[in-house]
Amino acid sequence: MASKPGILTDWPWKSLGSFKYLVLAPWAIHRTYSFLTKDENERDLSSFLIFPFLLWRILHNQIWISLSRHWTAKGNNFILDKGLEFEQVDRESNWDDQILLNGVIFYGVTASKLLPGVCNLPMWRTDGVIMTILIHAGPVEFLYYWLHRALHHHYLYSRYHSHHHSSIVTEPISSVTHPFAEHMAYFMLFAIPMLTTMFTGIASIVSAFGYITYIDFMNNLGHCNYELIPKCLFSVFPPLKYLLYTPSFHSLHHTQFRTNYSLFVPLYDYIYGTMDKSTDELHEASLKRAAESADVVHLTHLTTPDSVYHLRLGFASLASRPHSSKWYLCLLWPLTLLSVMVTWLYGRTFVVERHRFDQLRLQTWAVPKYNFQYFWQWKMFESINGLIEEAILDAEERGAKVLSLGLLNQGEELNRYGELYVERHLKLKVKVVDGSSLAVAVVLNRIPKGTTEVVLRGRLTKVAYALAFTLCQRGIQVITLREDEYVELKKSFNSKSETNLAFSRSYAQKTWLVGDGVDEEEQLKAQKGTQFIPFSQFPPKKLRKDCSYHTTPAMVTPRHLENLHSCENWLPRRVMSAWRVAGMVHALEGWDEHECGYTMSNIEKVWQATLRHGFQPLIFPTQSKC
Repeated sequence: MASKPGILTDWPWKSLGSFKYLVLAPWAIHRTYSFLTKDENERDLSSFLIFPFLLWRILHNQIWISLSRHWTAKGNNFILDKGLEFEQVDRESNWDDQILLNGVIFYGVTASKLLPGVCNLPMWRTDGVIMTILIHAGPVEFLYYWLHRALHHHYLYSRYHSHHHSSIVTEPISSVTHPFAEHMAYFMLFAIPMLTTMFTGIASIVSAFGYITYIDFMNNLGHCNYELIPKCLFSVFPPLKYLLYTPSFHSLHHTQFRTNYSLFVPLYDYIYGTMDKSTDELHEASLKRAAESADVVHLTHLTTPDSVYHLRLGFASLASRPHSSKWYLCLLWPLTLLSVMVTWLYGRTFVVERHRFDQLRLQTWAVPKYNFQYFWQWKMFESINGLIEEAILDAEERGAKVLSLGLLNQGEELNRYGELYVERHLKLKVKVVDGSSLAVAVVLNRIPKGTTEVVLRGRLTKVAYALAFTLCQRGIQVITLREDEYVELKKSFNSKSETNLAFSRSYAQKTWLVGDGVDEEEQLKAQKGTQFIPFSQFPPKKLRKDCSYHTTPAMVTPRHLENLHSCENWLPRRVMSAWRVAGMVHALEGWDEHECGYTMSNIEKVWQATLRHGFQPLIFPTQSKC
């Protein structure tokens, strides 16, 4: 929102929320039906293609979003080294409003037939395409320059344009983040070439839709925060610097505000003396920027097939919220299936996120495998272990100090909590961390004060054994609901701690520590008001409205952890899993040993170090809303 919002700031369909797309539904359905039912000589192809073109614009913008985020995550050639925040993602989440606006205008104009030559456009007319290019290069670029300068006048800037400039670090969709009135001004400006060709009878589908695609492309290019234009282009043809802007050219406009006003052709900034003197220098420096090496790498993987949309590289609005199922993603099943096939064939981990914490440079890498592939033991273990091992060696080669294993990348059956890789590479310099000690500490500190007994239920992992042993040592009775689990735990205990371990099926306890394998029947037998505290990587299914469910072991990050604008799987904003935080703390403390295999670090030592570095526990459990 602008600092002093003016009239016509909000979009007309703001109150409709996600249902705003229904505005186009009647027109889109009518044009499609009309095209399919009319005789061939009566069909209006240009009107029919409006809706597919709007879908293309959404796809085009999404491709730019994903590519830009992937490029900036790698760290090379990026322009402004400053982090994004959730506030910017929320502010830019309505980037598709301008596409919806164009659709309403296109449908309205073609339906009214007030303009000559607006219907039954031919696919191509050379003279119309040339006319569009000339009018844009001349009048449109000139008028935009002065409109843009006017929007920087304090009156218009405070009421409208400051909303756009709230994004210092730009993303492709920052280009279309404007109030409604400002977008209307831009539309009238960019309509000049299209209206001219229509009034002169030389308009075509390619000249109209191609022109808008060009504007989208150049807008996204200028706001991607990644330098794509090679210097050699300007060396071979020096006048090109007056005719083609670069991402670094426009990035300076967002940091300096009073320079580089031009749209896509910098000529007018040279003519009127508003060209930033550091433009060429920033362009060259950005091109020379090498890929950033990470001090800490967190290795995660894809979860459900639709989790690809919730990645930072996927849909920005979904990535900025905890992962939950969305009904409309079912409509994208062909694309989802394609992404599964691509990740199946793609043989390398890929960079998902880049952060900075104090002096540490952090990166998150993803193994291109899904949950279900980790359970195909006889088929996938060798392949997955190969990818993880390759990632560890790659991280070491790039100078990483610590690599933390997230989710199923540290499974006991897969690699014995990471010990397999340490055994294979005895001189490994990068420290492999499974984070189990911090996960145990988080769960222990979630147990309500005064608790004298807890239920431990779920698959017995390294974390489960450590929890049971520590609680028994502290005098808290640990109750198991299955005899086989009781026997296994008893074998690992010493005689002193064994007295606090019991087997019972009373279901009277109101604190449950749960892992994978808790069935529905057991949850339904729990007492009203029971707290379910997971110790597993994945959350239990929430079946009870009258019980409370904590998140999986996780901690709230300090405010000075930079560039955090996406959620980690199902966790709330600015919350990270204990396994991920453990890798950061390991590097901050400079600990020189691996934390993997069946050994555990000192739980209290790890907990105090984590608090000392500004991480905070999640105080309140997440109440079930099922």
